[in-house]
Amino acid sequence: MYKHSLAVLAVAATISGCSTFENPTDYVTFHNEPLVKQVDHGMTQDQVRTLGGPPSSEVRNNVTGGTCNNYVLNVDGVEQPYYVNFDVNGRVDSKGFMSCAQHQENQRRL
Repeated sequence: MYKHSLAVLAVAATISGCSTFENPTDYVTFHNEPLVKQVDHGMTQDQVRTLGGPPSSEVRNNVTGGTCNNYVLNVDGVEQPYYVNFDVNGRVDSKGFMSCAQHQENQRRL
């Protein structure tokens, strides 16, 4: 139990620099998924689709002018929304454990 708590706190500390809070348990549960583990900033949409397959949906990001792909991660029957956001040049500029709609709402608040 002690080691698990330390792992969760370490992940929370690592991502605490982000402007939006994400549940560290999501990262622990889904960290081996290709979208989480292998997608990096600057990758193209084609590279992301090669790793993660087609998204559940693709929406226009009205805040940045790019697009955003919604995915649903599934590990052992546990589902979690995950977004990959692309800039106007079609390159990854952010990703995380929420839907595109939630991400865009967070962007509007900044």
